[in-house]
Order: sequence, then C-alpha cells, then structure tokens
Amino acid sequence: MSKTNSLTSFRDAGRAAAGRPKRIFGRALLALAAVGLAAACGYNLQGTGVFLPPHIRTVAIPVFKNLTTRFELDVKLTQSVITEFVARGKVSIVTDTEAADAVLSGEITNFSANPIAFSGQAPDRYEIRIESKFTLRDRVNQKVLFSNPSFVHVQEYEVPQGTDFESVETEAIDKVAPRFARSLVLSMLEGF
Repeated sequence: MSKTNSLTSFRDAGRAAAGRPKRIFGRALLALAAVGLAAACGYNLQGTGVFLPPHIRTVAIPVFKNLTTRFELDVKLTQSVITEFVARGKVSIVTDTEAADAVLSGEITNFSANPIAFSGQAPDRYEIRIESKFTLRDRVNQKVLFSNPSFVHVQEYEVPQGTDFESVETEAIDKVAPRFARSLVLSMLEGF
C-alpha cells in the first residue's frame, strides 16, 4: 500500500468518525424529544395529582379511637397516618381541630392476628387484619370530603424463628402501621 493511499484511508476514517458523534447526539436528542412528548400527553400516576381542594391547607388528625384491646394501636396508627400526610407535603398538620381547614377522625373497630402458616406445630406466619372507619371533614365548607365506614387493611407478618406472636406483637404492629397509613391516604387521594 502506498503512502498516499494510507493517508487517504486515514483521512476518510477520521471523517467517518467525526460524523458519528453528530449522529449519536441527534439520536439522543430525538429520544429526549420522544420522552418529553410522552410526558406532555397527560399521563401521570394515580394519586399524584391534586391532593385536596385548594382551600384545605391544614389538617388536624386527632388520635383515633381504639375500640380494640390492643395497647397503643390507636397511637401507632395515628402517628403513621400523620407521617404519611407529612411525607406528601401538600398540607400542614395541626393539633388544634378548631384551627384546621379539615379534620380526619377515625375509629379502630377490630384487630385480629390469625395464624396462616405453620412450621412444625408453631405458627410462623400471621394474617393481621385491622378494621376501621374514617371521615375527612372540610371545616370551611362544612362537608365530608372522604368517608369510609369499613376500611379494612390486611397484611401478612412472618414471625421470626424461635419466637411466638405474643412476644413480637408490638414489632408486628410497628411494621403494619406504615402500610396501613399509606393504604388509607391513597384511598383518600383516589377521590381527588
């Protein structure tokens, strides 16, 4: 191969390589435009839109009434619901129900933990069922924004090997409470 041919081949290869970044950049730009168009089409996840009517800026969540025999179930569930509201950042939580734009009140009507799986003779998995009722009342317009007289949350809990449910019941409630709260708040969001 002559010196001139190899120099020409080298230049041609350089020109071809110089065109590649432009093509890659063009393809990346095209992909970004497609993503932008898809986002602009109005698709969004359920529950991520408007949280509450615009005039609701503060919500009071008094401790739920506990009609069960489970100690501190009311406190743990109430605190988890407050935490879920705060995490969404759309409203402020206040303690004074008279100063709030809306009030979420609730009653825990039933709590059960039933064994559903066994290893040997001891149960190692339980189904925890919490039954409750809730009302979110708009204090400004004097109307009910959300009401569910039979809200049910069911969740499985696996008991660590070598323990029984009674010894880990508090831990089980601590693990169930955040999912209970998320489920409740999401069910409220579906109405808005």
